[in-house]
Amino acid sequence: MGKFVVSKRKNDEFQFSLKATNGQIILSSEGYTTKAACMNGVESVKKNSQTEARFEVSESKNGKHYFNLKATNGQIIGSSQMYETLASCQNGVKSVMNNAPEAEIVEEL
Repeated sequence: MGKFVVSKRKNDEFQFSLKATNGQIILSSEGYTTKAACMNGVESVKKNSQTEARFEVSESKNGKHYFNLKATNGQIIGSSQMYETLASCQNGVKSVMNNAPEAEIVEEL
């Protein structure tokens, strides 16, 4: 089972990362000014990750693929790493869909 890791950046913003069971980060958040807002982001990922249409897969200028998970209002709530192939990017989407709903939340503040 995956886990959400909530941490604090050097600029005092909070962020979360969703890690797969192998420890690899599969989704990262933006910075949040409060811990409560960051936790709301985690809950939003848990909810929105179950709708495949909320994932937007894109190709970067260097030909690598990545995805963003968007909330119902269109705001990006998490972004993936860069993937070499479209297939591996699509596997990343599936991994978020599988891991997010039941992932535990671990604070590393």
